[in-house]
Amino acid sequence: MTIFIDSSNLNEIERFHRMGIIRGVTTNPTIMLNNGVTGGIQRLEAQAKQIARLVAPMPVSIEVTCQDPLEMLNQALMFANWAENINVKITIHGPEGENENLNVVHELENKHNIRVNVTAMMSAQQCLLAALAGATYVSIFGGRVNDMGFNVCGEIRKLRNVLDYQGLKSKIIVGSTRETINIIEWLEAGAHIVTVVPGLLEKMIVHPYSIETVRQFLRDAEKAMSK
Repeated sequence: MTIFIDSSNLNEIERFHRMGIIRGVTTNPTIMLNNGVTGGIQRLEAQAKQIARLVAPMPVSIEVTCQDPLEMLNQALMFANWAENINVKITIHGPEGENENLNVVHELENKHNIRVNVTAMMSAQQCLLAALAGATYVSIFGGRVNDMGFNVCGEIRKLRNVLDYQGLKSKIIVGSTRETINIIEWLEAGAHIVTVVPGLLEKMIVHPYSIETVRQFLRDAEKAMSK
């Protein structure tokens, strides 16, 4: 899977999907808001369905917009009904550390067969518990971990080793990507997937020395063809 694009902008998603370099899409309320997706659940539904159709059968993660356990469950069931390739994002716990969210994750995965992406995690320990609850994806916010003065690569390696040793199905997503170098580093450390914003995808493609080399090739080709 390797790279999921972190966006809800249809033009951006379509552009990189045509290149064949993305393997899924992740969104959250912050991304939706920054991309101008406002207007309640009806607008969210319309945007999510368009994204899901665009990249099908690749997975699309849509985050619940509430924290009450029953509301989260009902929203997740609704979101998953919008398209077969929609996964539901649920944070590891509530805004005050409420820990009922894993109950919802476990029920969705094991009773309703809905794929869940547990998000907003900062440690291997959190991700392990989400994996034990049955989450299809466990998302650790690598950039934020690094911002706190730690190297997230250590957490990724520990987590991958434990998941593999225990035979747990969860795939590791590392997000909150800050620099292009993070993408290769985190994949090398054991992440199954790294989420990447469109601007960083662009930087991965374009290198100053590649520009210089291409220009030289074109100059020399013009000279060779003119003789």
